[in-house]
Amino acid sequence: MSECFSLAFGIGTQNSAGDWLEVFYPQPLLNPEPALVKVIAEQLGYTGGNQAIALATSQCGTLGKQLEAAGFAEQGALATQLEGSDRPLVVTILATDEAPSSTPEAYLKLHLLSHRLVKPHQVVLAGIFPLLPNVAWTNQGAIDISELPQRQLAARMRGETLNVHGVDKFPNMTDYVVPSGVRIADTARVRLGAYVGEGTTVMHEGFINFNAGTAGTSMVEGRISAGVFVGKGSDLGGGCSTMGTLSGGGNIVISVGEGCLIGANAGIGIPLGDRCTVEAGLYITAGIKIALLDDADKLVKVIKARELANQSDLLFRRNSQTGAIECKTNKSAIQLNEMLHAHN
Repeated sequence: MSECFSLAFGIGTQNSAGDWLEVFYPQPLLNPEPALVKVIAEQLGYTGGNQAIALATSQCGTLGKQLEAAGFAEQGALATQLEGSDRPLVVTILATDEAPSSTPEAYLKLHLLSHRLVKPHQVVLAGIFPLLPNVAWTNQGAIDISELPQRQLAARMRGETLNVHGVDKFPNMTDYVVPSGVRIADTARVRLGAYVGEGTTVMHEGFINFNAGTAGTSMVEGRISAGVFVGKGSDLGGGCSTMGTLSGGGNIVISVGEGCLIGANAGIGIPLGDRCTVEAGLYITAGIKIALLDDADKLVKVIKARELANQSDLLFRRNSQTGAIECKTNKSAIQLNEMLHAHN
């Protein structure tokens, strides 16, 4: 077999009609070895392309032995273990990184992000929302919304309580993977598909959406929206908001460089370079007018915030007397003009 983008064995949940609600992939692979794909293809009849192939428990034992004999002990052991499952099984193979076309494919791509196998904006997620059913996430697993009333009644008749933790398209990341070296105070505030870098702390009011996250050591006390990727050593203050968008379709990708501080109740609509600070309570949108000051606090010119995108060592603040939004830098007026000319 030729090179493959991703492959994973999954165990999931289907509704009474046989539609997938969610899939858990314990060991997703990025760029698996062709020999491994070949063994699976021969056993399951895979002929190419992006496919989610139903896996019967009766196939697991033979497949596990074949994988172990070919030198893939870890995947072989997993396949053998799945032989004892009473839940639906699937093998999802992505020959190429294209827009997902099924719920198992969509869940595999979310797993790749949360397992840190790919970073935000490095995988195609176009069209993912229609593939993720709105699900009731309960103490008894994922339940189709239309089937929830009957399940609640059945639970009460058994003397049990069916607790509904949320109704959403995206589950909690930690119900599927807990990345190493992180602290998450409230796990309901980090979605599957978030990339949470080693050394990141997410406080109780912090939030990380799918296709977003932190590169490394960061303190998250506010919101990291989809499309935003925060560099190492940054501090996102309580209640801060970052207005990133998905990287498909020509949308702007919001990134935050290393060592940045975005104060409480502050937000950005432009990407920042390294060592930038946004004053608490200040919201910087791309089209907002900013008074650019040099290292001597002299006004150089008034520009739109988007002209400062990706620049480093900037301090954004609001003038307490005039109300004007200012950007302070450690560069001279000449250097600032050169910087803006080069940027434009």
